[in-house]
Amino acid sequence: MSQALEGVRVLDMTHVQSGPSATQLLAWLGADVVKLEAPQGDITRKQLRDLPDVDSLYFTMLNCNKRSITLNTKTERGKQLLTELIRRSDVMVENFGPGAVDRMGFTWERIQEINPRIVYASIKGFGEGPYTGFKAYEVVAQAMGGAMSTTGFEDGPPLATGAQIGDSGTGIHLVAGVLAALFQRESTGRGQRVNVAMQHAVLNLCRVKLRDQQRLAHGPLAEYPNEDFGDEVPRSGNASGGGQPGWAVKCAPGGPNDYVYVIVQPVGWQPISRLIGRPELAEDPDWATPESRLPRLGKMFQLIEEWSSTLPKWQVLEQLNAHNVPCGPILSTKEIIEDASLAANGIVVEVEHPERGTFTTVGSPLKLSDSPVDVRTSPLLGEHNTEVYVGELGLDREQLRLLKTDGVI
Repeated sequence: MSQALEGVRVLDMTHVQSGPSATQLLAWLGADVVKLEAPQGDITRKQLRDLPDVDSLYFTMLNCNKRSITLNTKTERGKQLLTELIRRSDVMVENFGPGAVDRMGFTWERIQEINPRIVYASIKGFGEGPYTGFKAYEVVAQAMGGAMSTTGFEDGPPLATGAQIGDSGTGIHLVAGVLAALFQRESTGRGQRVNVAMQHAVLNLCRVKLRDQQRLAHGPLAEYPNEDFGDEVPRSGNASGGGQPGWAVKCAPGGPNDYVYVIVQPVGWQPISRLIGRPELAEDPDWATPESRLPRLGKMFQLIEEWSSTLPKWQVLEQLNAHNVPCGPILSTKEIIEDASLAANGIVVEVEHPERGTFTTVGSPLKLSDSPVDVRTSPLLGEHNTEVYVGELGLDREQLRLLKTDGVI
């Protein structure tokens, strides 16, 4: 069966996480992603290694389903070959520092001259303005996009989330832009520039906090558990921040992830009050309505926790689900990697690597009925040099040998 992006060639000039996460999604959708690396390779091949002299899990888990070629773009011959690669590509993706590709001699105007149909997509840390030249990392983007100031408990410091919303979150945004540009090209015949800033992507994911910043002008945020409000949205612990209050309640035996997250909908209060042994609260005027419970959210979840802390989280889950109460166990990374249902859904997959053996990675979360995904291993450094330079660009074996001798590849 064919895949959605079959026939689309992506020149992948990305490194580390934000860019590779985007191009891996494009590869999973069927694009032919050619990862162009400097002769020494993407830096993450050697970072956080668990096995000596083998590509790290950092690299392998972000570069599945791609081909790898090496090229020294600082050489004149390297620039010539890059020009030919651009000419043959539908999409070019990079996440270098601001101006790096321009300094190679490949401005957007030059790239358009080479290939007017190409979609040139870039990830940067920030948009135009005072932050443009800042170096961007995952947690820097979280800090400057609104996530850290609103994550954590009100009496503690700002916290980063374990979800890579700055890097992979930006990658997902870039994929949306690339697909839109490819679709528009069908009618215009032209490629276009696609830019996504990490700060902007994080802010887009934090839009509810910007909503609440504006609501503060009209008084305290009743659904927050905080007692005091200033002129900024506070950190609110594990509060849901939505229309239905939620909290993570402790379960037995009290380990670091022995928690269940519980949402208390209006229809769920009566069965919850029975489960926790306080059925009278369903009729008590101080507790019976969502409005009456709002000032008592802390006490409400304390009562639920007094019950839940006596039971294992899976038993708490079973009892709450029996009454259609929205809830979910806090799953540790160990539980996730061993979860049979996630494996059955192809979201936790085993992949065979030629040097490290089998490793576990995340499969495609995008499920298209006519575009199935078979997650294949990440490429070795320069594994496809001969395939691309000889088989596709038409160089002969002697020319390939000279490219290696001269340090071009």
